Amino acid sequence: DMISNKELKKYNKKNSHSYTFSMFPTFELLQNKVQYVEMVLLHTNVSKENRKKVYDICEKNNIDITINDHIIERIRDKDNCLLIGVFRKYSCELVHNRNHVVLVNPSDSGNMGTIIRTCVGFGIHDLAVIEPAVDIFSPKVVRATMGALFHINFQSFSSFEEYYKKYGNERKIYPFMLKGAVALDEIYPENVPFSLVFGNEATGLDDGWLDVGKSILIPHSKEIDSLNLSLAVGIGLYEFTKKVKSPDKKYQCRHNSCG
Repeated sequence: DMISNKELKKYNKKNSHSYTFSMFPTFELLQNKVQYVEMVLLHTNVSKENRKKVYDICEKNNIDITINDHIIERIRDKDNCLLIGVFRKYSCELVHNRNHVVLVNPSDSGNMGTIIRTCVGFGIHDLAVIEPAVDIFSPKVVRATMGALFHINFQSFSSFEEYYKKYGNERKIYPFMLKGAVALDEIYPENVPFSLVFGNEATGLDDGWLDVGKSILIPHSKEIDSLNLSLAVGIGLYEFTKKVKSPDKKYQCRHNSCG
């Protein structure tokens, strides 16, 4: 059923719909997940240029446009939001033969959003989330992804065992831990799909993960106890995706910044 204007209130996790707040995430939604868009809300202060872009996409895809400042002011989270996409929540499945990032009990919306954007930036398009976890459809997460949410497959699991049972065969598992057995810069990934596993912001991964796959340590100064989760994921993805096998079995860097 179509969502009515009366249902457009501040976001609630129990709702069947969510929002994109601001221009860029809304355009990413319209360009990549248009099949789930219910309507677009325009503020009267939207520029003529952006208004034309919105109308062109929405008319092409038969999407309702509502110009209503009152509704936008009622549901937006910041005063500068002039464009809102209303979309149905949807489900995905991961691709078996691709590399995955696995987040165990992530709890911070900003970190989740940044991690999703970082994954897409390094060519990782499959994210497993082990519950309990932050709501991936929260507008705070969606905003932090800058629309990258609409470029990935994500799937929630009640436990890592559930994830591994479905996707663990013929892939290498790398838990990132303060007690990791191997330093990150000493790892040379095998030519099989990998899963990089990260714990939550407060507790990380406990010692039980030392027996799961090959545990990884990101070396850092003893002046801090740990790295921010989103930063750790970024470092891990950079190191794992920068090396590819050349025909003579040597590793070569594929990031421009490495020369």
